[in-house]
Amino acid sequence: MRKLIVSEFVTLDGVMEAPGGEPSHPHTGWVLDHQGPEQVRYKFDEVLEAGTLLVGRVTYESFAGAWPTYTGEFADRMNSMEKVVVSGTLTDPEWNNTTVLAGDVVKGVAGLKERDGGPIVVQGSGTLVHTLLDHDLVDELRLMVFPVTIGSGLRLFPDTVRKTAWRVSSGPVFPSGVRVDVYPRV
Repeated sequence: MRKLIVSEFVTLDGVMEAPGGEPSHPHTGWVLDHQGPEQVRYKFDEVLEAGTLLVGRVTYESFAGAWPTYTGEFADRMNSMEKVVVSGTLTDPEWNNTTVLAGDVVKGVAGLKERDGGPIVVQGSGTLVHTLLDHDLVDELRLMVFPVTIGSGLRLFPDTVRKTAWRVSSGPVFPSGVRVDVYPRV
């Protein structure tokens, strides 16, 4: 069975919304003040390890609008790897090597996990992440925690009555003050 990893940029107060410059938030781009080459390398290594990138439609549209215009080793990997976008409205994705998972998300993602291949990595995709967490489909959390609070925005964890146990595993701390908290499922 393939491992499903949720890998997110998150503030100290748990916000995952608008890390890179999205116009939807008053503090958009909060990652940029704390970005360094070590973090870029960490994310690149994570993408190299992954077999599939799984995203929701909003994140897909952001990524598909940007990555095909980039060049270099990281862009080559993002553009060539298998991508699955969860959407009830998108029917014909233009980004290379992308398929649409429509219908029952829980059943569809469970089926992806059953296939052969490397880990499935989810980035961004707040609504999708909430669904995956609520249905016990996440095997590991990788939280790149930025030393900033922004007060409001979409939070990583959904409002739920579910209790889930995670084990703490160490991750790197970067010169910028950003740390990676890794939590495999117990």
